[in-house]
Amino acid sequence: MLLRLLRRSKPTPAVADKCYLVVGLGNIGAEYAASRHNIGFMILDAWAQASNVVFEPGRYGDQAIIREKGREFHLLKPSTYMNLSGNAVRYWLQKLDIPREQMLVICDDINLPFGTIRLRRNGSNGGHNGLGNIEEVLESREWARLRVGVGHDFAQGQQIDFVLGSFSEEQRAAIPEIAKKIIGGIRTWCFVGMDKAMTQLNTKQKD
Repeated sequence: MLLRLLRRSKPTPAVADKCYLVVGLGNIGAEYAASRHNIGFMILDAWAQASNVVFEPGRYGDQAIIREKGREFHLLKPSTYMNLSGNAVRYWLQKLDIPREQMLVICDDINLPFGTIRLRRNGSNGGHNGLGNIEEVLESREWARLRVGVGHDFAQGQQIDFVLGSFSEEQRAAIPEIAKKIIGGIRTWCFVGMDKAMTQLNTKQKD
């Protein structure tokens, strides 16, 4: 069974207009695995599990490939730590010969209530260190980003402790459904287009 999964995840020759790089941001290490900052990793793990594929270690990160209806989704979890995510993104964009407009980066957002989703085709980093480093390395903001709200229930000066802290039990229980919605929206982006995906995913913010 494992041999079949590994064979399935072996890349095929890239066809630029049918390949997409989906990057989930987070920090490697067991101590960070359940943290709010790792929601990007969690979404990609859920997608890989639902698609019966496995992540394999590679340069600058772990990668899995999902093939669906003539498309290839290259899932990447950088191993460079959050603040150096740009190195991994640049390497895999170049290696796979995927244009930036076919890349999506998933990250946490403390400015959004838990579970709120914001998909944009481009834009600023909003103070997120991972997005900021990718912008710096690529020298561009012209790539899609999907922010997942993790809430902002922290006192002044406690931001780092909050994002590196764990979700509540109730929030953890809600993550699979959030992941399912995001995965559906990413498929819509690839098969239908960004406008439809934004309509599907961008929920009204709740206080």
